[in-house]
Amino acid sequence: MKYYFLKLLFILVIVMTPLSANAKQKLMIVGDSLSAAYGLKQDDGWVKLLQNKYETEQNPIEIINVSVSGQTTGNAVAKINQQLKTISPTHVLIELGGNDGLRGFPVKRLKANLTQLVQSSQQAGANVAVMEIQIPPNLGPRYTSMFTESYQQVTEQTGSYLMPYFMLEVADKPELMQNDNLHPNKEAQPLIRDFMYQEINQWLTK
Repeated sequence: MKYYFLKLLFILVIVMTPLSANAKQKLMIVGDSLSAAYGLKQDDGWVKLLQNKYETEQNPIEIINVSVSGQTTGNAVAKINQQLKTISPTHVLIELGGNDGLRGFPVKRLKANLTQLVQSSQQAGANVAVMEIQIPPNLGPRYTSMFTESYQQVTEQTGSYLMPYFMLEVADKPELMQNDNLHPNKEAQPLIRDFMYQEINQWLTK
Protein backbone atom coordinates (compact mmCIF):
# COMPACT_ATOMS: atom_id res chain seq x y z
CA MET A 1 0.00 0.00 0.00
CA LYS A 2 2.83 2.35 0.91
CA TYR A 3 4.61 1.52 -2.36
CA TYR A 4 1.42 2.27 -4.32
CA PHE A 5 1.02 5.63 -2.57
CA LEU A 6 4.61 6.65 -3.31
CA LYS A 7 4.24 5.62 -6.94
CA LEU A 8 1.03 7.65 -7.27
CA LEU A 9 2.72 10.66 -5.65
CA PHE A 10 5.63 10.38 -8.10
CA ILE A 11 3.25 10.34 -11.07
CA LEU A 12 1.41 13.40 -9.76
CA VAL A 13 4.68 15.31 -9.41
CA ILE A 14 5.62 14.52 -13.01
CA VAL A 15 2.22 15.59 -14.29
CA MET A 16 1.93 18.76 -12.22
CA THR A 17 5.44 20.14 -12.77
CA PRO A 18 4.87 21.22 -16.39
CA LEU A 19 1.55 22.77 -15.41
CA SER A 20 3.27 24.85 -12.77
CA ALA A 21 6.01 25.89 -15.18
CA ASN A 22 3.46 26.90 -17.81
CA ALA A 23 1.64 29.06 -15.28
CA LYS A 24 4.44 31.61 -15.44
CA GLN A 25 3.49 34.75 -17.33
CA LYS A 26 6.10 36.49 -19.44
CA LEU A 27 5.50 40.21 -19.97
CA MET A 28 7.47 41.99 -22.68
CA ILE A 29 7.54 45.78 -22.40
CA VAL A 30 8.09 47.60 -25.68
CA GLY A 31 8.76 51.20 -24.73
CA ASP A 32 10.98 54.23 -24.94
CA SER A 33 13.13 56.17 -22.46
CA LEU A 34 10.30 56.35 -19.90
CA SER A 35 10.51 52.59 -19.44
CA ALA A 36 14.24 52.30 -20.17
CA ALA A 37 15.26 54.15 -16.97
CA TYR A 38 16.75 57.08 -18.90
CA GLY A 39 19.28 59.00 -16.79
CA LEU A 40 19.15 56.38 -14.04
CA LYS A 41 20.68 53.06 -13.13
CA GLN A 42 18.62 50.17 -14.50
CA ASP A 43 18.07 48.86 -10.97
CA ASP A 44 16.37 52.17 -10.06
CA GLY A 45 13.88 52.14 -12.93
CA TRP A 46 10.23 51.28 -12.40
CA VAL A 47 10.44 48.10 -14.49
CA LYS A 48 13.16 46.57 -12.33
CA LEU A 49 11.39 47.73 -9.17
CA LEU A 50 8.21 46.04 -10.34
CA GLN A 51 10.06 42.82 -11.11
CA ASN A 52 11.55 42.93 -7.62
CA LYS A 53 8.05 43.33 -6.16
CA TYR A 54 6.75 40.31 -8.07
CA GLU A 55 9.71 38.24 -6.90
CA THR A 56 9.17 39.28 -3.28
CA GLU A 57 5.55 38.16 -3.59
CA GLN A 58 6.67 34.97 -5.37
CA ASN A 59 4.36 36.02 -8.17
CA PRO A 60 5.31 34.05 -11.32
CA ILE A 61 5.55 37.05 -13.65
CA GLU A 62 8.76 37.62 -15.58
CA ILE A 63 9.30 41.04 -17.16
CA ILE A 64 11.47 41.32 -20.26
CA ASN A 65 12.16 44.98 -20.97
CA VAL A 66 13.08 45.75 -24.59
CA SER A 67 12.51 49.49 -24.20
CA VAL A 68 15.04 51.80 -25.86
CA SER A 69 15.54 55.51 -25.27
CA GLY A 70 14.47 57.54 -28.29
CA GLN A 71 12.48 54.68 -29.80
CA THR A 72 9.59 55.53 -32.09
CA THR A 73 6.72 53.27 -33.14
CA GLY A 74 8.44 52.86 -36.51
CA ASN A 75 11.67 51.67 -34.85
CA ALA A 76 9.68 49.14 -32.85
CA VAL A 77 7.83 47.78 -35.87
CA ALA A 78 11.15 46.93 -37.50
CA LYS A 79 12.20 44.81 -34.49
CA ILE A 80 8.98 43.39 -33.04
CA ASN A 81 8.79 40.11 -34.98
CA GLN A 82 12.30 39.04 -34.01
CA GLN A 83 11.70 40.02 -30.38
CA LEU A 84 8.47 38.03 -30.27
CA LYS A 85 10.20 35.02 -31.79
CA THR A 86 13.10 35.20 -29.34
CA ILE A 87 11.13 35.95 -26.17
CA SER A 88 7.76 34.26 -26.80
CA PRO A 89 5.88 36.51 -24.35
CA THR A 90 2.43 35.72 -23.02
CA HIS A 91 1.73 39.45 -22.69
CA VAL A 92 3.03 42.55 -24.47
CA LEU A 93 2.75 46.11 -23.16
CA ILE A 94 3.34 48.82 -25.77
CA GLU A 95 4.48 52.13 -24.25
CA LEU A 96 5.32 54.09 -27.37
CA GLY A 97 4.41 57.20 -29.31
CA GLY A 98 5.91 59.98 -27.23
CA ASN A 99 8.86 60.39 -29.56
CA ASP A 100 6.56 60.27 -32.58
CA GLY A 101 4.48 63.08 -31.10
CA LEU A 102 7.41 65.25 -30.04
CA ARG A 103 8.72 65.06 -33.61
CA GLY A 104 5.32 65.86 -35.10
CA PHE A 105 5.00 62.61 -37.03
CA PRO A 106 1.64 62.16 -38.79
CA VAL A 107 -1.03 60.64 -36.57
CA LYS A 108 -2.00 58.33 -39.44
CA ARG A 109 1.50 56.83 -39.33
CA LEU A 110 1.34 56.50 -35.54
CA LYS A 111 -1.94 54.58 -35.77
CA ALA A 112 -0.64 52.31 -38.51
CA ASN A 113 2.50 51.47 -36.54
CA LEU A 114 0.63 50.87 -33.28
CA THR A 115 -1.81 48.63 -35.12
CA GLN A 116 1.06 46.65 -36.64
CA LEU A 117 2.71 46.23 -33.23
CA VAL A 118 -0.52 44.99 -31.68
CA GLN A 119 -1.40 42.62 -34.51
CA SER A 120 2.09 41.15 -34.71
CA SER A 121 2.00 40.48 -30.96
CA GLN A 122 -1.47 38.95 -31.15
CA GLN A 123 -0.46 36.72 -34.06
CA ALA A 124 2.41 35.49 -31.89
CA GLY A 125 -0.13 34.45 -29.25
CA ALA A 126 0.31 37.32 -26.79
CA ASN A 127 -2.29 39.38 -25.00
CA VAL A 128 -1.62 43.05 -25.72
CA ALA A 129 -2.03 46.31 -23.83
CA VAL A 130 -1.36 49.74 -25.31
CA MET A 131 -0.57 52.66 -23.03
CA GLU A 132 -2.42 55.87 -23.88
CA ILE A 133 0.47 58.29 -24.34
CA GLN A 134 -0.18 62.01 -23.97
CA ILE A 135 2.06 64.79 -25.24
CA PRO A 136 2.51 68.53 -24.46
CA PRO A 137 0.24 70.85 -26.49
CA ASN A 138 3.15 72.39 -28.41
CA LEU A 139 1.83 71.31 -31.81
CA GLY A 140 -1.64 72.70 -31.24
CA PRO A 141 -4.89 71.34 -29.79
CA ARG A 142 -5.99 69.59 -33.00
CA TYR A 143 -2.84 67.49 -33.34
CA THR A 144 -2.72 66.80 -29.60
CA SER A 145 -6.33 65.66 -29.54
CA MET A 146 -5.97 63.47 -32.62
CA PHE A 147 -2.77 61.99 -31.19
CA THR A 148 -4.35 60.92 -27.89
CA GLU A 149 -7.57 59.68 -29.49
CA SER A 150 -5.62 57.39 -31.79
CA TYR A 151 -4.80 55.08 -28.87
CA GLN A 152 -8.41 54.34 -28.05
CA GLN A 153 -9.15 53.88 -31.74
CA VAL A 154 -6.33 51.35 -32.13
CA THR A 155 -7.32 49.34 -29.05
CA GLU A 156 -10.98 49.27 -30.11
CA GLN A 157 -10.11 48.15 -33.64
CA THR A 158 -7.67 45.44 -32.50
CA GLY A 159 -9.41 44.23 -29.35
CA SER A 160 -6.38 45.11 -27.24
CA TYR A 161 -6.36 46.66 -23.76
CA LEU A 162 -6.07 50.42 -23.25
CA MET A 163 -3.86 51.26 -20.27
CA PRO A 164 -3.69 54.74 -18.68
CA TYR A 165 -0.52 56.80 -18.92
CA PHE A 166 1.74 56.50 -15.88
CA MET A 167 3.33 59.90 -16.43
CA LEU A 168 0.11 61.63 -15.37
CA GLU A 169 1.05 60.62 -11.83
CA VAL A 170 4.31 62.57 -11.80
CA ALA A 171 4.64 64.94 -14.78
CA ASP A 172 3.09 67.94 -13.01
CA LYS A 173 5.38 67.59 -9.99
CA PRO A 174 8.79 69.26 -10.63
CA GLU A 175 10.34 67.47 -7.66
CA LEU A 176 9.70 64.13 -9.41
CA MET A 177 11.16 65.11 -12.77
CA GLN A 178 14.71 65.26 -14.10
CA ASN A 179 16.15 68.62 -15.18
CA ASP A 180 14.88 68.16 -18.74
CA ASN A 181 11.28 68.13 -17.44
CA LEU A 182 10.61 65.15 -19.71
CA HIS A 183 11.83 62.16 -17.72
CA PRO A 184 10.88 61.06 -14.20
CA ASN A 185 13.69 61.01 -11.65
CA LYS A 186 14.70 58.33 -9.18
CA GLU A 187 12.17 59.47 -6.59
CA ALA A 188 9.35 59.05 -9.10
CA GLN A 189 10.17 55.45 -9.98
CA PRO A 190 8.57 53.76 -6.93
CA LEU A 191 5.40 55.78 -7.54
CA ILE A 192 5.29 54.64 -11.15
CA ARG A 193 5.98 51.07 -10.03
CA ASP A 194 3.01 51.14 -7.66
CA PHE A 195 0.78 52.64 -10.36
CA MET A 196 1.86 50.02 -12.89
CA TYR A 197 1.53 47.21 -10.35
CA GLN A 198 -2.17 48.00 -10.00
CA GLU A 199 -2.76 48.60 -13.71
CA ILE A 200 -0.90 45.52 -14.89
CA ASN A 201 -2.60 43.30 -12.33
CA GLN A 202 -5.98 44.64 -13.45
CA TRP A 203 -5.08 43.92 -17.06
CA LEU A 204 -3.81 40.41 -16.34
CA THR A 205 -7.06 39.47 -14.62
CA LYS A 206 -9.18 40.54 -17.62
